Amino acid sequence: MSQDIKDSLGVPPSGVRGSIQEAIKKNILVLDGAMGTMLQRYNFSEEDFRGERFKDFPHSLKGNNDLLSLTQPQAIRAVHAAYFEAGADIVETNTFSGTTIGMTDYHLEDLVYELNYESARIAREVADEFTAKNPDKPRFVAGSIGPTNRTASMSPDVNDPGYRAVTFDDLRIAYKQQVEALIDGGSDLLLVETIFDTLNAKAALFAIEEVKDERNIDIPIMVSGTITDASGRTLSGQTVEAFLVSVSHIPLLSVGFNCALGADLLKPYLQTLSQNTSFNVSAHPNAGLPNAFGEYDETPEQMQAFIKEYLDDNLVNIIGGCCGTTPEHIKLIADIAKDYKPRVSTATM
Repeated sequence: MSQDIKDSLGVPPSGVRGSIQEAIKKNILVLDGAMGTMLQRYNFSEEDFRGERFKDFPHSLKGNNDLLSLTQPQAIRAVHAAYFEAGADIVETNTFSGTTIGMTDYHLEDLVYELNYESARIAREVADEFTAKNPDKPRFVAGSIGPTNRTASMSPDVNDPGYRAVTFDDLRIAYKQQVEALIDGGSDLLLVETIFDTLNAKAALFAIEEVKDERNIDIPIMVSGTITDASGRTLSGQTVEAFLVSVSHIPLLSVGFNCALGADLLKPYLQTLSQNTSFNVSAHPNAGLPNAFGEYDETPEQMQAFIKEYLDDNLVNIIGGCCGTTPEHIKLIADIAKDYKPRVSTATM
């Protein structure tokens, strides 16, 4: 993106930011809950997704939650504020699908930099407002980097197992653009999340390292994989231990798991992870498993009870929620997390 376009987007507020490396030593940090679950409550129409700017766009835009950072920014701001009010220390930017690969479905590849920049800027503003109200509890912005809807390790065609819908370089280039915008918009850290294919994640990590080298900066990185079923493996077939080895070549703020499973089913995999890494450990599970209608029924009280087991067993340094979780879930998690000391690793890896 040209400097002229960057300048036209404005400069994100600098605020008074604390250090997340210092904060994570003092307390178990609370991550926010689901963005999509909260946006569904608005029941936005096609016209709402389009807004005035895209009213004549020739393709359907409904369902593109990342676009709402441009067309319904007040809703995104309200979701961030609700999670901070609930006690979250970290909110994720509204950029889960914010790559050229993810935006291809909506024919919005050219908007990727702006989508990520604006999403980070909105979250930054809200975080700074809450930090200013209570400087003893600094709030942080995690630039959310999703897995894309393509996998570099497996073929989408059962009749052609050698075929790949995306290459490592395709992913690296796409992720690099997203990373640059998330940093420019004011993210404190980057969260490579919902990893079902570790090769995709390695492309994201490679892109982050490229940007860090080019800009001569350092920025904390969270990595969060997804155990897809009771086999205890990612979709591309890795066990917990294999996943950990695959990402441990880069200094990380944390490594963990999110999505796919509820807090109860995720626990044994977190135990394995916690026992084998000296990195901080994160978890943001779903509110249970989806029901027949694709909805999540686990109550805040039920989830709090499962998370208490994590805390009792010294498993996590960062805890939050994924699909189906709301500010009500995060509030009860934050209420109990404050009574515990951060996990201290005994692993040597």
